[in-house]
Amino acid sequence: MPDLSAIVKAYDIRGVVGEQLDEGTARALGGAMARLVAADDPAPRAVVVGRDMRDSSPSLAAAFADGVTGQGLDVVDIGLASTDMLYYAAGSLDLPGAMFTASHNPAKYNGIKLCRAGATPIGQDSGLATIRETAEAGVPEGPGGGSVETRDMLAGYADYLRSLVDLSGLRELTVVVDAGNGMGGHTVPTVFDGLPIRVVPLYFELDGDFPNHEANPLDPANLVDLQKAVVAEGADLGLAFDGDADRCFAVDERGEAVSPSAITGLVAARELARVAADGETDVAIIHNLITSRAVPEIVAERGGRAVRTRVGHSFIKATMAETGAVFGGEHSAHYYFRDFWKADSGMLAALHVLAALGEYRGADPAAPLSGLMAAYERYAASGEINSTVTDQAARVAEIERIYGARDGVELDTLDGLTVSLPDGSWFNLRASNTEPLLRLNVEAADAGAVAALRDEVLDVVRA
Repeated sequence: MPDLSAIVKAYDIRGVVGEQLDEGTARALGGAMARLVAADDPAPRAVVVGRDMRDSSPSLAAAFADGVTGQGLDVVDIGLASTDMLYYAAGSLDLPGAMFTASHNPAKYNGIKLCRAGATPIGQDSGLATIRETAEAGVPEGPGGGSVETRDMLAGYADYLRSLVDLSGLRELTVVVDAGNGMGGHTVPTVFDGLPIRVVPLYFELDGDFPNHEANPLDPANLVDLQKAVVAEGADLGLAFDGDADRCFAVDERGEAVSPSAITGLVAARELARVAADGETDVAIIHNLITSRAVPEIVAERGGRAVRTRVGHSFIKATMAETGAVFGGEHSAHYYFRDFWKADSGMLAALHVLAALGEYRGADPAAPLSGLMAAYERYAASGEINSTVTDQAARVAEIERIYGARDGVELDTLDGLTVSLPDGSWFNLRASNTEPLLRLNVEAADAGAVAALRDEVLDVVRA
């Protein structure tokens, strides 16, 4: 069996197919997963299994299912799915689940995202380490006898998402959607069906080789085709999904990318208004520490309570459970909803953007997305900048020494090092969990201030 320590990450399983992840490994992981959930529930019923469009996904998912049924549990096979569709299945059926995907990674990769019943995440500290240890030790032979049931969950998923957003005020919109040859090409047509939207599709053909560009909209290079198409079509906006369609990015009518932090602020404001109408007070909104400072400002202005957390879905979801938060957002464009089992859904965030734009009038009958988002885009930001370094801890310590000696500077080590300067600018420097990288995010009043602070920090990091 390949070395599982190399592919079992903090939040999921991911590796190179054939070298690090093969059918035998998937079968062992399926058996280990079945034993974990059986220990949780003396009478477990089944495990939901979904998969993306990668060439390796059908065989890996089938091997995993074989491992599950070998332990006496049934499998509900939902076939092609986005990751948030898998969460819908795990939530609505109240079953644990496994999604075969490597998200935005290149074609040679695949992986598994796991959750317990109700879409509760499984990470290193909540079962993933146990699954790895069981698989490495050799999964004990089970009683067998489990069966596989095929079930189509796409229509139910679409209906449920639309039930969570008031789309009654939606005006006719032209929307360019770049699916990146990923699972958005499978889910968007059904979710948008019947809405007053003219969809201009880009790369809806499911193709795990990603022939047009990487399915990673976080990289600005992968938004270029969408930006050009939005301007050429005179569209109201553009939407870009990553490979497993759990993240969604937006482009305004000018072809300018909309910050995920601004989307977080917009959705937070909408969700706070919705629950306030139902009489809820002291409502929490979660944001991670590299989200714009505009987010907690907007939350406070709308009567909510902003709660800051570390980067990563397991931290967001755990904090949502602790606080009862109605919504959470990350600057990586993961958006979490209490009414979606505290799981993340890029599609649900997209519906909120469409609903908000549909209701927005501004000074123009065809009021643009740029006008709507102006209230949520308050500061300039660098985006995430990666630096390859071999001495991550030493570089971070040097930054801490330099800035800690300055008057009025605040240091925070919740996740990496966050440095807040007296003029309101700030930066966060975090080490990657899997690569020899330091990740830098900078925010300041304007682009010039961002560039100056960015360069000052990078001079030390890259020395």
